[in-house]
Amino acid sequence: MLESALQLGLLEEEYEKIKEILGREPNFTEVCIYSIMWSEHCSYKNSIVWLKTLPKDSDRMLAKAGEENAGLVDIGDGLACSFKIESHNHPSAIEPYQGAATGVGGINRDIFTMGARPIAQLNSLRFGDPSLAKTKWLLKGVTKGIGDYGNAFGVPTVGGEVFFDECYNVNPLVNAFSAGIVATDKTAKATSYGEGNPVFIVGSATGKDGIHGAAFASKDISEDSAKDLPAVQVGDPFMEKLLLEATLEVIATGNVIGIQDMGAAGIICSTSEMSAKGEHGMEIDLDKVPTRQDNMLPFEILLSESQERMLVVVKKGKEDEIKRIFDKWDLNCAQIGHVTKGEMLNFYSKGKKVATVPAESLVLGGGAPVYHREYQEPAYYAEYQKFDINSIEDLKTTAEIEEAARFLLSHPNIASKKWVSEQYDSMVGIANLSTNKPSDAAVVRVHGTEKSIAVTVDCNSRYVNADPEQGCAIAVAEAARNVVCSGGEALAVTNCLNFGNPYNPEVYWQFVGAIKGMTKACETFATPVTGGNVSFYNQSADGGPVFPTPTIGMLGLLEDSKTHTGMAFQSAGDKILLVGESQNCISSSEYLYSFRKEKKSPAPYFNLKEEKLLHDGIRAAILENKGIQSAHDLADGGLFIALAESAMSKGLGFDIKTEADFRKDAYLFGEAQGRVLLSCKASDEAHLSGFLKEKGLRVVTLGEVSDCGKYLIDGEAITHHEEAKELYDNCFAKFLD
Repeated sequence: MLESALQLGLLEEEYEKIKEILGREPNFTEVCIYSIMWSEHCSYKNSIVWLKTLPKDSDRMLAKAGEENAGLVDIGDGLACSFKIESHNHPSAIEPYQGAATGVGGINRDIFTMGARPIAQLNSLRFGDPSLAKTKWLLKGVTKGIGDYGNAFGVPTVGGEVFFDECYNVNPLVNAFSAGIVATDKTAKATSYGEGNPVFIVGSATGKDGIHGAAFASKDISEDSAKDLPAVQVGDPFMEKLLLEATLEVIATGNVIGIQDMGAAGIICSTSEMSAKGEHGMEIDLDKVPTRQDNMLPFEILLSESQERMLVVVKKGKEDEIKRIFDKWDLNCAQIGHVTKGEMLNFYSKGKKVATVPAESLVLGGGAPVYHREYQEPAYYAEYQKFDINSIEDLKTTAEIEEAARFLLSHPNIASKKWVSEQYDSMVGIANLSTNKPSDAAVVRVHGTEKSIAVTVDCNSRYVNADPEQGCAIAVAEAARNVVCSGGEALAVTNCLNFGNPYNPEVYWQFVGAIKGMTKACETFATPVTGGNVSFYNQSADGGPVFPTPTIGMLGLLEDSKTHTGMAFQSAGDKILLVGESQNCISSSEYLYSFRKEKKSPAPYFNLKEEKLLHDGIRAAILENKGIQSAHDLADGGLFIALAESAMSKGLGFDIKTEADFRKDAYLFGEAQGRVLLSCKASDEAHLSGFLKEKGLRVVTLGEVSDCGKYLIDGEAITHHEEAKELYDNCFAKFLD
């Protein structure tokens, strides 16, 4: 049996530990159970020691990281927001359409098993060189999968990000985020207790799709990965819509003890995690599980990751009521077992016991192995720190500035992603305030209240690669800055940690640095981490690891939706203000990396204390109605891109002057952090500027908004609205042809 264990990804010492736990040799089904539950994807055995160091507490936290299917944050007035982000990277690399579609389905199930109705989806996507045929195939498949599933399911996709770099040529990253709203007294838990309480499987029938999917996600991508195609699940958004409505109706009866989505590792994951949490066991008859194929073996039924399924434990005596609800929605609802005393999970097939394992031994924080991996600073880090800005000649002429501006406007990492976003329905079922009034974060009304939630996903993986600690802190800061610029208060974080092989000490150094950076930034902004996902093994033998990509999903709150602030300039004659500390810094900028072709530089300037002052000042100015007409953070592409994006929405122009103390390229295209572009009426300029300066912020009046459509810098026309919009809007269409 040891040979089988090794083939299934277990280490020899792990096999010995299984023998110790069971007090005997495991059978094949039990080896399969441990191989999947002790895989990195399920157990976090290589990351949990560091994940535990992240901040998890605040006065608003109703469900902390690891406690439930998703985070739960109190938003006041008896309501809570449940939100989470997860990856579906490996499946999407092999079968992009279904890989992405089932990622959307899975993350939404995590939300509605909390009792919350999903109201907003976002995604963070990373692809390789956009000129490659494979990249185009992946991009088209992933976006169609997200669009088809989300649109049919009826939950709007309200925002996201798309980033390209050749490090993702083999391993694309597909991170899916969902948020939902629930009354605080109507939430459900992922637990199981009460001897004799019945256990139901509901939703779709179980098939052979997705078997060993979690193990598939716990190894590197290689030429042989296509052989793992059966590990990619197949989704049905219409079935998921029925399951959503039935699940919320069942939870509303008050007869549900616990409920959990059957995602990675299927039945064995749900039974073990719910039982361990409730400190009870289960007896499960696998012959009672509705299946799509005949003669499925016990391990296939246990490990299948067929989509649109739930495990539900209900109060004894309420079986018929539960069945009636699922029958009404035309869904499978089969009682497959019951809760028992003790800790043992006993599985039967054809009248025989085929596996018996202690639930606690399978789960994260229980008996699953925990490793302290070695890590070391890679040689490239010191090389990046040697970068000298003086080795790059500044832009001296208007023609040189024009060339850089046009290049960045049409770069796929900066240009409009409307080719992607237009495949998504952003309005179905909700009041999405940021559709007609674009803002740095997506802003979605909470029905029946004056509140809105602000949600965003952010990470510049180039920054993280250059300096994992600084780069991840920047990702948190940018996400919070986006919420603040949209008129909200940042509340909490969910994360999707995408890295290479954790057994590589240099990759693990990146992971540890990112956790440290996230910790200090989340503590500064009082945004605890509610949970998320770790995705290791995003690398290949030929291409090496992807850039470390700790994607940050940020939840914010607008107590009054009237504070929603857009990014678009409003009227000619309005003054344009730059708030925050400008720097002679072009490090890791798109300008330096892509336009000047310099790949080795540190992360851009970042000061956490200055960033906190900025957030507090901007938020106070918005809440106290100090005359802000628009707010847009400076991020990719720097000041010029922020100006262009603010001007484009209404076809306006701008006339600004740069400061003589700074290099032209750094001032216009550098990505030094902690800066926001504001506009206000001329009559409010002195008052707004004075208010922000009193808050300890540097404020410079750059110039004003114009109606001529020209983008004027220091008196020279760099481009015109029509040309800029053509470059910005049509980038994707050109490289996808």
